[in-house]
Amino acid sequence: MFPEYPIHTGKHRGWIEVISGSMFSGKTVELIRRIRRAQIAKQKFEIYKPVIDNRYAEEKVVSHDANEMDSVAVASSTDILKLIKDPEVVGIDEAQFFDLDLVNVCTELANKGIRVVVAGLDKDYQGKPFGPMPALMASAEYVTKIHAVCMRCGSLANFSHRITSDDSLIVLGEKNNYEPLCRECFNSQSKK
Repeated sequence: MFPEYPIHTGKHRGWIEVISGSMFSGKTVELIRRIRRAQIAKQKFEIYKPVIDNRYAEEKVVSHDANEMDSVAVASSTDILKLIKDPEVVGIDEAQFFDLDLVNVCTELANKGIRVVVAGLDKDYQGKPFGPMPALMASAEYVTKIHAVCMRCGSLANFSHRITSDDSLIVLGEKNNYEPLCRECFNSQSKK
């Protein structure tokens, strides 16, 4: 299903893994899966998310299907460097909501020998690159692009179509605000 990465133990060099895709593609599920594998391997880990993401819980990363793990909510990416203790693995969810310094933060962590696993939307509701995600994908050693199922035709979905009239860049929500669409269905909806 997903490629496996080297187990990070001892003094190995760090690296950055990015999990990207549309809404409802399973990005947070995959982040949690990778962190749980690190936990099984008895690796020290920490998970961070932006404070703006309080849809399900203030201090947990939670997937749409209710998988969850404890996390620390931070206001800016540089707060991660201030709060970090001594992890071997750092997970970061909803990366698209962070500032552009997230790329430097992840690079600094990886340069310290830490495995950094980042999950986020690669495109906003208009289909444009979202926040620090493009630069993170370019900086990462490993990039996993996952897909949802198009709610119109059943094809692989790569776009997060907003179904409300709010045109703000950031609108937190679930199925009441977004639906995953394939390119063709997204383009046909965008023309309306």
